[in-house]
Parts: sequence; structure tokens; C-alpha cells
Amino acid sequence: MTIDRRRFLKSVSAGAAGVGAASTMLAGGTARAAQESSEATTGSVFNLGLAAYSFKPHFEFNKGKPQKPEGGKSINMFEFIDYCAQQNCAAELTSYFFPPDADEKYFHKIKRHAFKNGVPISGTAIGNNFTIGRGEKLDKQIADAKRWIERADQLGAAHIRFFAGKRKELEAAPETMKIAIDSLQQCVDYAAKYGIFIGVENHGKLTPEHMIEIVNGVESDWFGVNLDTGNFESADPYADLVKCVPMAVNVQVKVKMKDEEGKEYDADLKRVAEIFKDAKYRGHVVMEYEEDAPFDNVPGAMDEMRKFFVS
Repeated sequence: MTIDRRRFLKSVSAGAAGVGAASTMLAGGTARAAQESSEATTGSVFNLGLAAYSFKPHFEFNKGKPQKPEGGKSINMFEFIDYCAQQNCAAELTSYFFPPDADEKYFHKIKRHAFKNGVPISGTAIGNNFTIGRGEKLDKQIADAKRWIERADQLGAAHIRFFAGKRKELEAAPETMKIAIDSLQQCVDYAAKYGIFIGVENHGKLTPEHMIEIVNGVESDWFGVNLDTGNFESADPYADLVKCVPMAVNVQVKVKMKDEEGKEYDADLKRVAEIFKDAKYRGHVVMEYEEDAPFDNVPGAMDEMRKFFVS
């Protein structure tokens, strides 16, 4: 039995009941290609990883600019890969922290270093915004995104995290949703030529309903949601995860959740893991640690995640 992803998603209600049903019905719990069989995606599989963003204050560069590593503790992308080798996990290589002069030769060195150390590159990530309205700024954002798709290919990364934009900009000018979807479509079509998935993150205070609208609007089997467990700001972010997990092509786990006012509290990682197990999610599950002292605390956070994210 096969599932037509596009027809299925368009039939899903934005309400909790409808999307909850989707979580049960969609084999594999992810936005898979229509040709994939339910037999091929039976059961959950979690490939654990760590995001370079976890060490944000310690990289020598951030978005092309030099920064002073916090506390005198520095790390570069080669050293981050070594760290992931010690943690026995995959590496998500956030684009912000590469040197501004990084070229194809550099990215091939990164690819080789990861391979020689037995570290899968789960993906990479950019920090775009497609809700800024049409014009030169948006055109540059799309051009930069396409350039990074080429770099992801040089890295051997099969997934890139994209942002759609910000909720406040969508509410100020609702037509920007169409602009964001059109922009994503251009990038996804370009990424498909390289065999690379684009996962749009629930970033910028977007709701599950926004995510469903975006996924329904982009026509491609190389597109889905980069589902961040700590990004929803609502009375029940766990229910929000249930709504979106059928569309997930990549998962980022945070140790904190947020209420409707944005106040943080400790995440119930066991409950989070059960949501993905129930949905039979198969793919990368990447820790993105945003708290203080990552050198001290990331190992413990990874150990805690391993307790529950077991296939």
C-alpha cells in the first residue's frame, strides 16, 4: 500500500483531531515520497546527532564575522566533528560557523574529515527569512540559499534546515505567506536537482497551522518539516508536535519547552520520544543545546536523550 503524500496532507484538518489522525495514518510518521511503501517504514528509527549551534558562543566565526570565543574556549568545525566522534553521533554543521572564505576545497576537507572519523553529516542549516516581502532583499536571500544548497552538496549533506519567516510579519501582511511559499518552492526545486531535502523549521513563533499551510503549498517530495521540539510557544507544545510529526524529515531536540508566553521549562524527553515513536518517525534526531556551558553540559544532555530515543 502506498500513500500519496500531497493528497494526504491536503486532506488533513488543521485541528488537533485531524492532524492527530494523520499521525496514526501516515506510515513512517514523516513526509515521505508517494512511492514509498508502508512496509519499508515500519517502526521508528532514531539516528542521534548533535548540532554545531550547541556551541554557538565558542566558534571563531558567526555569520561571516569574527567573534571572540566565550570564556576563552574555542572550537572550529573540524574540532566539532571530532567532538561528535567522541559522542558517537552524527553532526549537523550549521552554516553560521564556517569561515567566510570557505570554498569547495574546504568543504571537501570537512567531508573527508567526517568520513575518516566515522561521523555522518546529518545535514546543515541556514538562517534565511522569506517573509520580508518581495524585492532585492528577498532575491538575495533566495540566491544565498541556492548557493548554500550547492555547498551542502559539496559537504555531502542530504538535508538543509530552512526558515520560512516570522509570525509577526505574516500577521502584519498575510500575503507574505504566499511569497514565502513561492520562495521555498524555488529553493526546493533547486535542491531536488542535487537530491537534497529541505526541512522548513517551526521557527519565528510559527504555529502548527502555519507549518501545515506551508507544507501543503510546496509541491515536492524533497520537502518537509525540520521539527524543533522546543520552538512552539503554546499552552500544549506536546500537542503541537503531534500535529506536525507526520511532516517531519528531520528532528531537533531541545532540553526546554515554552509556554504561550515564551517562558521556558524543562522538557519531558521521555514524552517527546514517545510522540516520535508513536508516529513511527525514522530519521535523524539532533540535539540542539541552547543553554549555558555546552562543553560541560552537552555530554549529560546527550546521555539523557539516549535514554529515550532508542529505536
